[in-house]
Amino acid sequence: MICRWLAAFVVFLPVAFLSAQDSAGSKATLFLDADEVRPGETVMAGLRLQMPEKWHTYWRNPGESGEATTIEWLDLPKGISVGAIQWPVPERHDIFDTITFVYHGEVMLLVPLQIAPDFKPGNVELKAKVNWLECEEICVLGKATVAATFEVGAKRRHSKEAQRFDFWKKRMPVAVAPAGLKAAWNGPVTGKKRSVRIEFTPSDPAAAYDWFPLANEGIDVSARTEIKTAAGRVTLAKSVEVKAGKWPEQIGGIIVAKLLNGAPTGHEFSVAVVEQTAGLAGPTKSKGEFWTMLLLAFLGGLILNIMPCVLPVIALKVLGFVQQSKDSPEHVRRLGLIYTLGVVASFLVLAGFVVGVQKAGDAASWGMQMQYPGFRLTMLAVVTLVALNLFGVFEMNLSGSLTGAAGALISRQGETGAFFNGVLATALATPCTAPFLAPALGYAFTQPPSVVVVMFVGVGLGLASPYLVLSFRPDWLRFLPKPGAWMEKFKIAMGFPMLATVVWLFSLVAPTQGEDGVLVLGLALTLFALAVWIWGEFVQRGESRRGLALVICAALLSGSGYLALGKSTVGIDWQPWSEEAVAKARMEKRPVLVDFTAQWCLTCKANKKSSIEVESVRNKLKELGAVALIADNTNKREDIAEELAKFQRAGVPMVLVYSRDGSSPPKVLPTLLTPGIVLEALDWAVK
Repeated sequence: MICRWLAAFVVFLPVAFLSAQDSAGSKATLFLDADEVRPGETVMAGLRLQMPEKWHTYWRNPGESGEATTIEWLDLPKGISVGAIQWPVPERHDIFDTITFVYHGEVMLLVPLQIAPDFKPGNVELKAKVNWLECEEICVLGKATVAATFEVGAKRRHSKEAQRFDFWKKRMPVAVAPAGLKAAWNGPVTGKKRSVRIEFTPSDPAAAYDWFPLANEGIDVSARTEIKTAAGRVTLAKSVEVKAGKWPEQIGGIIVAKLLNGAPTGHEFSVAVVEQTAGLAGPTKSKGEFWTMLLLAFLGGLILNIMPCVLPVIALKVLGFVQQSKDSPEHVRRLGLIYTLGVVASFLVLAGFVVGVQKAGDAASWGMQMQYPGFRLTMLAVVTLVALNLFGVFEMNLSGSLTGAAGALISRQGETGAFFNGVLATALATPCTAPFLAPALGYAFTQPPSVVVVMFVGVGLGLASPYLVLSFRPDWLRFLPKPGAWMEKFKIAMGFPMLATVVWLFSLVAPTQGEDGVLVLGLALTLFALAVWIWGEFVQRGESRRGLALVICAALLSGSGYLALGKSTVGIDWQPWSEEAVAKARMEKRPVLVDFTAQWCLTCKANKKSSIEVESVRNKLKELGAVALIADNTNKREDIAEELAKFQRAGVPMVLVYSRDGSSPPKVLPTLLTPGIVLEALDWAVK
């Protein structure tokens, strides 16, 4: 420990003897994302720090040494309020056994500025005094006064730097904790120190994870992390020292994921820290607490019936009860019991899964099955089938293929249909957490297997109880409308809440499909729906060429599966295009590839998918040390339009390759690309 601090002292001592004004090599610039805003809107300010090669500045928590950058706003006009600095995910920097959190090369700190609704129109000048510490082998204090102007007027007009803001916003940590995150004190107290650990399920097992703590008043969280990965869970442990007050009840920071050759991404979190006796689970407490939690579990399951996740299934059950109202009371009661059995059986399966996870030494959590992309994708397909059936696209029956069989299970109102509706209700209910349910399940996850099973059965009985009560009181069914032609229209109307569930599941699955996940999964779902329509129109209701229809269905389903199950890879490290970025790379004698593109340009996406974001091109760019720049023209940009015009292009796509000699004009690639064309241009760039 003494050696480490001595080394840090030797490294950072020169700070006291260097002039900030004369020696700082970093450049500070203030940008705004809009040239004009309306009163009541927010303008985003961006402080850009450009560091010399190998130099770095510091994150909001610098770590074991260093100093965070500060911004002091000067003469801020009345009616403009300043928000907190938004810091991109930093890098961990180790030197002389000292750990710091830093930015290399370039960083832009974002600051939201709120304009008052009654702010008078006119030009506004912003000024700020910036102080930073930049280090390499020595450290230098830097300072600068930066300024920028914008107009408060009748409309919002983006600045030419808006694309730069989009780039750095993607580098911010997301305010969503990783799946299954838990924290616990780890071991005994030693003086004023003790160890704490967090556990979570990683979104990408191939990533390297670390925990960067935030600065905390009264406690000191170590920059050093003990990292363990086992059974699909990541454990990060740190030492905590109390300076004043009591041990914290919450712990926070950002969990950083780093892929090979990729920019780090982060999840900002704050989580309650529990006392630990064995793993993250503790012993069962008093009997009174057990019965209280069991009651909360039942009430939580009951309330799940009105949560958005389960409402679509309620619509199906209401329709089913209307249809059953003409049956005998014994038949209705039997269906109610079978539906309840389906719910309880599903919750017993979940309980068994939780117990298995606990036995494996991991931490279980409510809705943990939704953490698995395969389960989410399966649920998306099933719920889409239900929605298409409700809209009359195809009929569900027990004959035909797997699609027809799955559909029959969902729609039938007999014993099989009642049981499977209970299973579907459970599957859709688990992502929701109703009032009373969170404390009950939080309690259950720390208890022995027998208590886990009882708690899950309690939730299941709560979820099924309204239908079970109705089935035993058939006289209450008379208050429901009588069967008639209205039921067909009601069935179609109920397709819309089911469609809303499809949208929700789509939003969960799409991010796992890579950069173009929305487009890829949307096309997969479109092919899936088209296959189902052909099945209903030409196989179920058609009279001729059913064989051809079956072949087309199989081809469409194969294409849908190929798109939906395709694996995303670590892509090229794209940087935002600007003339300055091209000039900087050429000064460094590096080849440059520039992709002028737009989100609405299908040719651009096809080129990128087939010929740019491919392994051979990625490897070549890495081998040559080339810079990849992206010029996104999704929203109109004058600088991009001017650049396109220079090369006689009316619009995107356009791909340029600059040689590393720094003087020759770029090579303009054809509109339609192949990997060979791109590789040939990159070879030309280094001749």
